[in-house]
Amino acid sequence: MIDTAPAVRKAPGRKAPSGRARRPRRRRTGRRHGPYLLIAPTVVVIAVLMFWPVVQLGIMSFQKVGNRQLRGEPAENVGTANFEAILGDPFFWQTLRQTVLFAIVAVSATLVLGTLTGLLLNRLGRRMSRFVAGGVMVAWATPPVTAAIIFSWLFGTTGGLVNWFLDLLPDALVGGGWSDFNWFASPLPTYTVLTVCVVWQSCPFVAVSVLAGLKSLPGELYEAARVDGAGPWRAFWKITFPLLKPIFMVLVVMSVIWDFKVFTQLFIMAGMANRDAFNLSLYAYSEAFGSLNPKLGMGSAIALVLTAILLVVTAVYVRVMVRQGETE
Repeated sequence: MIDTAPAVRKAPGRKAPSGRARRPRRRRTGRRHGPYLLIAPTVVVIAVLMFWPVVQLGIMSFQKVGNRQLRGEPAENVGTANFEAILGDPFFWQTLRQTVLFAIVAVSATLVLGTLTGLLLNRLGRRMSRFVAGGVMVAWATPPVTAAIIFSWLFGTTGGLVNWFLDLLPDALVGGGWSDFNWFASPLPTYTVLTVCVVWQSCPFVAVSVLAGLKSLPGELYEAARVDGAGPWRAFWKITFPLLKPIFMVLVVMSVIWDFKVFTQLFIMAGMANRDAFNLSLYAYSEAFGSLNPKLGMGSAIALVLTAILLVVTAVYVRVMVRQGETE
């Protein structure tokens, strides 16, 4: 059938109906507020689980909280006395120095070994890569408590495999008396075992992240580099590292945060008796819960200082990423 209805012509200069003109405005408004509505539940959960405890921690750091306050008595405001006490304590600076040195060594070793593992997985065949990646991820899936118990047994004085193996080697190579050597009696051996444990657990995450980044890089770049005579080392620094720099920066920040607040492994290995091996996390725990007269205010102040350090590290990372995005 042929439509015989007369065509409706729009008179020149005639405006469209007001209802049609308002629709785009409603769409723009919905698009503008839609993302905020989607992330609102996540923000609420984070605020309840993280922000509010941090606020409580900040309040307690300016108070004197002990056994009386735990029984229901009001806390006494002491101002900045807790911060003055910890900043004036040489033991605080000792734990801070050990925390920073351990983080530097552990983060560096984790990134180097994790990157090498990721490069190896990228060079292997599909079946062998899956097999090696599955074995590597076992370390990542191991809980910190389990890993700490395993390494405490490996480096233990009674039945430890490491001491047994070192005692079998010639004395001229490693010295003697390893069967009775206590790895957890002094800070340096303790942090040596702790570094091995933490790197063993953290390496798989770095390896898988680097492997995922390598899979996204075009192979033509490496073919051109080989044609120009570039070896693997030069290809890594000229192609792989610049293109995966954002991934490496994220891994550095995450590793620093994880290694700065290591607690479970050190607590199981060294315990509360070896105070010389404390880091900031264990120091805060010992002040808050490590005695019959807890000092929750002091522990909160130490934890708040640790949080501030990690926030500074994160802020520096965000600033570097923003500058890098502006220059690209």
